[in-house]
Amino acid sequence: MKRIDETRLEKDLAYRFGYLAEFIGFGPEDIAAVHGAASVLAPLVPALVDAVYVKLFQYDATKRHFVPAQFGYEGPLPESVESLTVDHELIQFRKQHLGRYLTTLVTKSYDGKMVEYLDMVGKMHTPKAGKKDLDVPLVQMNVLLGFVADALTATILGLNLGRQTEIKTLRAFGKLLWIQNDLINRHYA
Repeated sequence: MKRIDETRLEKDLAYRFGYLAEFIGFGPEDIAAVHGAASVLAPLVPALVDAVYVKLFQYDATKRHFVPAQFGYEGPLPESVESLTVDHELIQFRKQHLGRYLTTLVTKSYDGKMVEYLDMVGKMHTPKAGKKDLDVPLVQMNVLLGFVADALTATILGLNLGRQTEIKTLRAFGKLLWIQNDLINRHYA
């Protein structure tokens, strides 16, 4: 039986990622499958991002988090949740961030820098990242990640990949998104 230092899991991000990846079985084959999907998924990222924002705008509980100032955004702010549209400059700015996130998942090396990036994705939605106005409740993060996971699954199933490639790609993204889920949730504990 392998011994796991549970205290270290909470303090050492690389150790935590290593444990998650090993336990879930996210390894080099999975990373290759994720990277292998880049050329077919990349052209679909804008439509996927649009679908995410259409969904987020269907609920006040998710849409309201786009009214306060966002880190790095310097433009005009919406006056209210009701006046905010998907065409607003702030939303275009946020869409670029989500697009870069999805592109990063399929193109970047899964090294320490990537682990820190995945962890920051969770942290940046909480006041722990230094922006007190940005405090997205965990339930909203979970519904977002669940929607993204389902949208990615539907997209992959629509690519007409060979059956074995399709299976490997779906499983790889499933594992990756569970790791991302943990790296979001840890900032809410």
